[in-house]
Amino acid sequence: MQHFPEQQAGRYFITEGGIETEIMYKWGFEMPHFAMFPLLDNPQAAAAIKGMYRRYLDVVAKYKQSALIGGFDYRASPDWGNLLGYSASALRDANLQSIQFLRDVAEEYKSDIDQALFSGCVGPRGDAYQTKNTMDRYQAAEYHAIQLETLKLANVDLAWALTFGDPEEAIGVCMAAESLDIPLAVSFSLDSSHHLNTGGSFSKAVEYVDEQTNNFPEFYSLNCSHPDEFNPAIKQGKWINRVRCFRPNATKMDKISLCKLGHLEEGDPVELGYQMSDLHSRFPHIDIWGGCCGTCDTHLEQIVSHLKMVA
Repeated sequence: MQHFPEQQAGRYFITEGGIETEIMYKWGFEMPHFAMFPLLDNPQAAAAIKGMYRRYLDVVAKYKQSALIGGFDYRASPDWGNLLGYSASALRDANLQSIQFLRDVAEEYKSDIDQALFSGCVGPRGDAYQTKNTMDRYQAAEYHAIQLETLKLANVDLAWALTFGDPEEAIGVCMAAESLDIPLAVSFSLDSSHHLNTGGSFSKAVEYVDEQTNNFPEFYSLNCSHPDEFNPAIKQGKWINRVRCFRPNATKMDKISLCKLGHLEEGDPVELGYQMSDLHSRFPHIDIWGGCCGTCDTHLEQIVSHLKMVA
């Protein structure tokens, strides 16, 4: 099985920001069920999305770093596809189209960015912010294998399980990815109590998934949480060495409210840059950086520029 590149001194992978909140609130396109991939069928939306990714890649090129590009297929799994009216074959095609769109945008930067890798985003089966657990790990493996099979066909460099709150579901994704021989990263999200919405701590979730999967994930990450929410949960220990990425929200606000504001809540990009710089000073092995809800290229530039200041 191929593996995601190991850490390398002085090299960062930069991801996109909060593409869903940006396309909705800055550019005015609706996303039923928070699904972005259907917008590729709208020429105006596709042009706006291309502009967003170009601005992200401009930041990567400016600071001479590597790119880890993904984002459209967070809702491109069977249950969400059914809600959106997609057949199994149409959903498969949408996954493939999403990855190809990203490859086409990145091709424009082949002389400016030395390394561009592509991830397929796997979201939870249900609402990421609901605590109700309706699946065991075996059911989760069966469910997520459908999308992972398509991502393998798309030859992504990484499948990335994002905004997970249930370690059992994360284990199921790992089981499916291992059976398909596809590299996988697992990203959890924390609430205002500094815990997963199923009640456990970030550290215990990482340790538990590693224990149950024989350290299968390529790495762990946090997304869709503000530093005020996750900083108290980030402590020294062997487990933190398995964490390689932080993708913070722009502002501390209830997640559901943040997605229903009707406008973009960008917070303070400069402050966010300093907060990520402080985190990097404490844990210099972290080498993958990006953003989540409310962030855009402005936040990415602040994060990367502050990382370079402490590197």
